[in-house]
Amino acid sequence: MQQQPKAGKFNRGPLLILLAGCFWGSMGIFVRRLTGYGFTSAQIVAIRLTLAAVIFCALLAAREPSGFRIALRDLPLFLGLGLGSILFFTVCYFTAITMMPLSTAAILLYTSPIWIMLLSAVFFREKLNGRKILALVLAFAGCVLVSGVSGEGITPAGLLFGLGSGIGYGLYSILGTVALRKYSPYTVTTYTFLIAAAGSWAVCGPGNMIGKFSAAENLPGLLLFCVLTALVTAVVPFLAYTLGLRTVEAGRAGILATVEPMVAALFGVLVFSEPLTLLSGCGILLILSAVILLNSAGGGKTAE
Repeated sequence: MQQQPKAGKFNRGPLLILLAGCFWGSMGIFVRRLTGYGFTSAQIVAIRLTLAAVIFCALLAAREPSGFRIALRDLPLFLGLGLGSILFFTVCYFTAITMMPLSTAAILLYTSPIWIMLLSAVFFREKLNGRKILALVLAFAGCVLVSGVSGEGITPAGLLFGLGSGIGYGLYSILGTVALRKYSPYTVTTYTFLIAAAGSWAVCGPGNMIGKFSAAENLPGLLLFCVLTALVTAVVPFLAYTLGLRTVEAGRAGILATVEPMVAALFGVLVFSEPLTLLSGCGILLILSAVILLNSAGGGKTAE
């Protein structure tokens, strides 16, 4: 069951979810930089997931060594988290980022709150009350405006990869909520990324990827950037999101995390000189309105 905040104690869950969304919003910067080194989307996924898995193992060993023990019957759950969610979603999203503007890829990723809310209602019996539905509508409308209603840059292949990323990302909230009923966030993230990393090596062309590292003019600098990529786009946000899921409903968490396309759009403007139009500005305001609505009076409860 989800942990309920103690009476009078501040619930950090929503802030952790928002923090995760902000860090995820920077992903395009790292993906495009590594693409410039000649790495494919699948190879960038393998680099990010493998280094994140190593860091998560170190964190688990330091904080709770007993957390490495899991029941064999729960292995399918972690396989679903690692392969069905993280690996699938990351490959789809990184590929979409290379095929269309950052903000457009982000809007397709953030069809995920819709899947999360519907699946949460079915599996967890989360209530689809008026506040949540209104927040979902505001957040999704905001994402659409941020991405640009013209759909510039969308191709059939990009659309499929983008929607695939949304479905895969949504599964993390659902399966992660189930896993947190038995295991700590550190155990959940460690096994999720270990399995996802192992799967990524089956699709990344490891020989070719290692050759690109060997040919790098500044190998130490490249390795340092890869570690930074893992920390900023995987370790910090996924740990924060998973910690947040302990006290925030999956459906509500999915909506709060829609700050990512807003942040991605801002990074697109600041780093890649992508235009920020009046519609994009209105979209950012809608996303912020959804966040405020969910955390206004009565919105901060874990369950309603």
